[in-house]
Amino acid sequence: MPVSRRAFFGASLGASLGASGAALVLTGCSGNATATQGSEGLTPITFVLDYTPNTNHTGIYVAIDKGYYADEGLDVTVVQPPEDGADAMVGTGQAQLGMSYQDTMANYLGSSEPLPVTAVAAVVQHNTSGIISRQGDGITSPKGMTGKRYGTWDQDVEKAIVRTVVEQDGGDWDEVVLVPANSTDEVSGLRADQFDAIWCYEAWAGQNAKVQDYPVDYFAFRDIDETFDYYTPVIVANDTYLAENPETVQAFLRATAKGYEDAVKDPDGAAETLVEMNPEIDAELAKASQEYLADQYIADAPRWGYIDPERWARFYSWMNEEGLTPVELDEQGGFTNDYLPSGS
Repeated sequence: MPVSRRAFFGASLGASLGASGAALVLTGCSGNATATQGSEGLTPITFVLDYTPNTNHTGIYVAIDKGYYADEGLDVTVVQPPEDGADAMVGTGQAQLGMSYQDTMANYLGSSEPLPVTAVAAVVQHNTSGIISRQGDGITSPKGMTGKRYGTWDQDVEKAIVRTVVEQDGGDWDEVVLVPANSTDEVSGLRADQFDAIWCYEAWAGQNAKVQDYPVDYFAFRDIDETFDYYTPVIVANDTYLAENPETVQAFLRATAKGYEDAVKDPDGAAETLVEMNPEIDAELAKASQEYLADQYIADAPRWGYIDPERWARFYSWMNEEGLTPVELDEQGGFTNDYLPSGS
C-alpha cells in the first residue's frame, strides 16, 4: 500500500504519544465517509486509517456506502491519522477503532508502558509485502541485494527482516548499501534511480508497476520464511472501549466483514465505491489492486478477519529472539478473535 514507512513500521512510543495530542487537529473526514448514514439514534464510532485511503480500506467504505453500519445502529466517521500513525489515537481513546500492523503494535506491546490497544481482525489474511526492484538488475531473490542499494526507512524491525532473508538466501548483508527511502512511490523511486530495491506491498506497488507497464522483479517475504507471514494490516480497538462496549465492536465487525466479503465478490464494484468516496485515488490502479486483493482478504482462512494464533506467535517469537523491543513480547498477546462474527 502507499504507506508512510514511519506509520508502517511505527515510531517510538514516545513520539506516538507526543503526536496524539495534535491528532484531533490533524485528522479529518475522509471523502464522503458518512454521507450515506444519518446519525440520529445511531452509536458514533470514529475509525482512524493508517494512511490515506487505499484498497486496504475498501471494505470499510463499501460497508458505509451500502448502509451496513447504519443497519447495525452505528454512525461511522473515518478520519486520517496523525503523522506517526493510528495507534496513539486508538490508545488514547480519540478513536475507538483504527488500522494498524502487527509489527507496529510490537513497538508499544513490547514497552514498559504499552498502549491499551488490541487487534480484533485481520484485514488481509497473509503478508503481501516483499522487495521490488528493476527487472534485469539481478534482484530476483534476497541474495541479489548484495552490493545493491536498498531504500530503507531505517527502522529496526524493517532492517532485521531484510537482513534475515538476505542471509538465509546466502547473501551478504554487510554488502547491502543502505540509502534513504525518500520516495513514498516505489515505482517512481526505481525510475529515478534513487535505489535499486525497496520494500513494497504487491497489492499496490506491484499493481502500480503493471499499470505503468514498468518491468520489475519481486519476491515476497513469506515465500522466503514463514515467520514473516505476519498480519499486516489489522483492525485495532481501544481496550477500555472493548471491555465496556463489546456488542458495539461486534456490530462494527459484522458490518465490516460484509463490506470486505462484498469486495471479494465484486472487486470492480468495490473499487468504484472506493474511488467515488475518495476521488483522489487513481481509478485504474484501484481496480487492479482490488482485483489482486479479492483473493487476499480471506484467502485460506475460515472467515474474514480471523487471526491464526500460531502465525501471530511465530512472528513475535522471532522479534523476541532478535531483541527488537525493550520488553519481551507476549507471543500470544495483543490480539483476539472473540469479536468476529462467527458466521462470516
